[in-house]
Amino acid sequence: MEEMPSPEMKVTFIHRVIVPDPEFPREYAILITDTRSIFIRQKKTRSKFVLSGEMRYGTALVTDVVPPVMEDYKGADLDTMASNPGNLSVPHSTVVSLVLRKEVPAFRYRDFFIWLTMRKQQEIFQVYHFEMSYNQNSYRAQLRFYMVPLGAWFKPRRQTQTREAILRDYADDGIRIYRQVLPPRTVTSEV
Repeated sequence: MEEMPSPEMKVTFIHRVIVPDPEFPREYAILITDTRSIFIRQKKTRSKFVLSGEMRYGTALVTDVVPPVMEDYKGADLDTMASNPGNLSVPHSTVVSLVLRKEVPAFRYRDFFIWLTMRKQQEIFQVYHFEMSYNQNSYRAQLRFYMVPLGAWFKPRRQTQTREAILRDYADDGIRIYRQVLPPRTVTSEV
């Protein structure tokens, strides 16, 4: 008797990442299963200027959007979501490397008021991003995504934690999740 393959298991959910694009940065939620990561395209809620700023400073500048949760996709068919042209699906078996990196934004004159805010709060706006290399068809593809939590997730934590600690925890959660589903030497951190 043939053994039936086990169904794909949903492991967890990252409620928001931003993928840079010269035309318009794209917001995704990531549904992570035991075999693949499905980047689910989110509706446009901000301008290009705001999304670029959020990637630059690692935090939501507009705080009125409620983050999606895994329960929002409870009954959704994984294959249907993966085949949606607006979404990205990366099988874990094709991932060559996943590296967590951090950036400190360089000072620009147009960022003067943000620089003043950083000084007043005595904090650096640290930005964390992942670079995922994977094999797609016959070539190596690269996907960069910034770990930028939504304000509804960020604000309650801000009462008890520093901005840097919150952003670091969000990035650490991402790397911890991927260490569960990818081979050990695939996931590294340069922070």
